[in-house]
Amino acid sequence: MKSIKEVLNENITGLYFGNRVLLPFKAEILKVVIGTNIITDFSKNLDGASVRVTDFYTEIYFYEYENLEEELSEYEVIKLIAVQQGEDVFNFDNHIPIELAIESKHKLLIKPIPDDLLFFE
Repeated sequence: MKSIKEVLNENITGLYFGNRVLLPFKAEILKVVIGTNIITDFSKNLDGASVRVTDFYTEIYFYEYENLEEELSEYEVIKLIAVQQGEDVFNFDNHIPIELAIESKHKLLIKPIPDDLLFFE
């Protein structure tokens, strides 16, 4: 299993299927910005999004989107704040801002968000 930092350094991609995103690391997701929505509640209340961490990946379902590829333009990205599972979520140095870009054929590019880019923490 790769860490978030290894995935970013090695340019490893994730997957998406419809409204489901699969990330190749285990993480605590603190916040997601998708479109005009800011999601911080990941309970399974069928509103916003839910997160599930398995032994091999992290999975996010976006309930308000039926198909991410159709609903996000090629210039829109999903932004999130993640903490590697097992690390202290209360230490802001562990918060890793990431952007997810939808590519064709279910491929999801995972990139760090540069420090100079405005992102509401």
